[in-house]
Amino acid sequence: MPSNAAGSSESAAQPGPPLWLLAELTYRCPLHCAFCSNPVDYASHTTELDTAQWCNVFSQARALGAVQLGLSGGEPLLRKDLEELVRHAHGLGFYTNLITSGVGLTDARLAALREAGLDHIQLSFQDSTRELNDFLSSTRTFDLKQRVARMIRAHGYPMVMNCVLHRHNLPHVGAIIEMALRMGAEYLELANTQYYGWAWENRLALMPTGEQLREAEAVVNDYRARIGRQCQILFVVPDYFEQRPKKCMNGWGTTFLGVAPDGTALPCHAARMLPGLVLPNVAAQTLREIWVESDAFRRFRGTGWMQEPCRSCDHREEDYGGCRCQAFLLTGDPAATDPVCGHSREHAAVSEIVMQGSMAKAKPMVFRSDGNSLRLVGQRRET
Repeated sequence: MPSNAAGSSESAAQPGPPLWLLAELTYRCPLHCAFCSNPVDYASHTTELDTAQWCNVFSQARALGAVQLGLSGGEPLLRKDLEELVRHAHGLGFYTNLITSGVGLTDARLAALREAGLDHIQLSFQDSTRELNDFLSSTRTFDLKQRVARMIRAHGYPMVMNCVLHRHNLPHVGAIIEMALRMGAEYLELANTQYYGWAWENRLALMPTGEQLREAEAVVNDYRARIGRQCQILFVVPDYFEQRPKKCMNGWGTTFLGVAPDGTALPCHAARMLPGLVLPNVAAQTLREIWVESDAFRRFRGTGWMQEPCRSCDHREEDYGGCRCQAFLLTGDPAATDPVCGHSREHAAVSEIVMQGSMAKAKPMVFRSDGNSLRLVGQRRET
């Protein structure tokens, strides 16, 4: 509940190190997922850092104190220099995690990545059935993913799976868990859709009902009780069904540093959308300058930027006002209280979208593609 006392963390102090570096190596991807978190205007961002530039980013981040490196995209396997990048990161002492659809991961390439020092592979599925998996990604990849999962195990990696959940596959949660267990998965991340990028465009088609979420969570809890440590299952409830927001990236500019394919430095995955936020680029500034001094990373660090009711709330240093991109999408103001919060004056906007989603029985989805990316950007420019 809000209090009248002002917080002690009014300004952003000198930050600690960016412990987690996410390298979005490319926006190119063979999949066309309707819930993709890449920016919808990705087709207008075609520049990619070269090998030497990425290696320089890794070296600078490690010197700042970063310890974990995520290699993502798009599909990072489309980078022919992936093994070289992994080798450089491993030599620096990073714990490296490849986040992949599995497309392009052959036995020979797995061996090369293993030799280069790759620590961890996270393989995505869209569903437990071939029909829905392939429909949601607009590709025929279900059988390929099954083969890739077996190869990952054969090369000695832990089987780590993730599946983004929404109204179309939430009823299949039990079957998804069974599939993961058959594959010998040690970790299964069931992350309900967060509504940015393509997921925002498709929010009414993807939004589940409260009943779907409750039933799915009950299934997950039943499996947890039955299988014990056989597989660790993470189930992340979507923000729209909460009364308290999640801490944005563990606190804006405190833990996470993302670098987009063109070298744009990001305080969060979706920060490109925020108006008035001039994002720095690693080609023009050092990572230390970006992390410590840039306005983009300082803008929402700490609590001094907060409006009411966040500024007077006892929980302001627990959730830091929630997600800045979510606040912008729902209110038009990136400094507003995240409307997911029950104290927000805009909380009704969240309830309205949930209600609209539950009534959108046959809402068509817009799949990620170059053509749709350019079309959506064109529509926004016209308006």
